[in-house]
Amino acid sequence: MFTTHAIIGIIAIALCFDFINGFHDSANSIATVVSTRVLTPRLAVVWAAFFNFVAAFGFGVKVATTIGKGVIHPGVVDPTVILAGLAGAIAWDLVTWYYGLPTSSSHALIGGFAGAAVAKAGWGAIIAEGFLKIAAFIVISPVLGLVFGYLLMVAVLNIFQHTTPDRVDRFFRKGQLFSAALYSLGHGTNDAQKTMGLIYILLITSGWIPASAPIPIWVILTCHAAIGLGTLFGGWRIVKTMGQKIAKLKPVGGFCAEAGGAIMLLGTAAIGIPVSTTHTITGAIMGVGATQRLSAVRWGVAARIVWAWILTIPAAAIVAALTYKGFLLLQ
Repeated sequence: MFTTHAIIGIIAIALCFDFINGFHDSANSIATVVSTRVLTPRLAVVWAAFFNFVAAFGFGVKVATTIGKGVIHPGVVDPTVILAGLAGAIAWDLVTWYYGLPTSSSHALIGGFAGAAVAKAGWGAIIAEGFLKIAAFIVISPVLGLVFGYLLMVAVLNIFQHTTPDRVDRFFRKGQLFSAALYSLGHGTNDAQKTMGLIYILLITSGWIPASAPIPIWVILTCHAAIGLGTLFGGWRIVKTMGQKIAKLKPVGGFCAEAGGAIMLLGTAAIGIPVSTTHTITGAIMGVGATQRLSAVRWGVAARIVWAWILTIPAAAIVAALTYKGFLLLQ
């Protein structure tokens, strides 16, 4: 039986993951607005962090509910499973941050959670429908991001075809402040809720709140604050890969990529589907780049990123499963 201090410790570790998530994924929110030189890196992270936190108000908690109750059977979950799952996710996040790979913190968390649950109770611990839906969006989210980014860029090019390049540039430098804010709202809404879901199921399985209780407001606010602070201390190693190595962008391209990514993130959050912010913005950047010519997208870098995506859930799951078994040996 876990003591009150142990549960508080696990909540603190979950919030540390949320901070690392913001740190690791900060490039998602700021890469385009930095690479187009609309904002300096310092101002960009403050802008993104503010809207990550503001997302706590008014966007619901459907993603958190999916993570808490829709991926792993609640009866399997206990504090050890959650702690081992967090260990797997944090380990993978730090490895990919070190190598500058914009992989998904979200899928690292889901992979870690699933790996620990399977180590405890076998494959029956997984709710197949919920897990497969998330797995499907590994493919769907970057494709839809690409489509939205491409279509928005094509529409903007047609609307502004008779406008001078200087005027277009000035207009979208201002517009990118709006699109960057919108994308950060989507990032905060989607990613903060994943840690929120873990803390929620931890509180339920530990008897702190009944299963029918809503997510406590203090959980919502602390999760958004943690991811906002992580973004504020963001990881600059990944910015270069996201903003310049995949496709070179101008302010108009940055606007379309961020707006396309935001549409995808806020839409899926509204229906409770946890998706990867990293996958979404990468697809949107590629879609914008493809409007110039296919060679404008650096497919070699994109392929390297895709391999990192594919490995995320299995790698985090293996680390979490080994961690869970290690915890059992220590008990």
